[in-house]
Amino acid sequence: MATVKSSGTINAPVEKVFEYVKPENLPEIWPSLVEVKNVKELPNGGYSWDWVYKMAGMRFNGSSVHTEFVANERTVSESTGGIESTITWTYEPEGGGTKMTTLVEYKIPVPLLGKIAEAFIVKMNENESDIILANLKARLEA
Repeated sequence: MATVKSSGTINAPVEKVFEYVKPENLPEIWPSLVEVKNVKELPNGGYSWDWVYKMAGMRFNGSSVHTEFVANERTVSESTGGIESTITWTYEPEGGGTKMTTLVEYKIPVPLLGKIAEAFIVKMNENESDIILANLKARLEA
């Protein structure tokens, strides 16, 4: 399983950042997330949703569900389908802003992409994780 971790500070209150990072807003900040649909609110306050993701020029379809949802602190989503993953978003007050940390653990679909491409894909996803935080920062600090 591959792991990517990124963190940064966003000059916006935790509540504003947390409220923005909902499934329907993710394609606006996540370059390879092509589509989010069928978003449903869950009893735990979180969501379930279906998605289309593009990795290494290939499209993958899947579903995600918040298995953990603590408002203004942390969400954990489990994804199944084309790419199995666990994504943890952590929100911490820092000054007047928010320290945002993302941790993504995922299985690269090696039979589809080949073992040689694996290291390249991991590096690509590390870069994309930084881009997601930069995009979120740009949206919320504007």
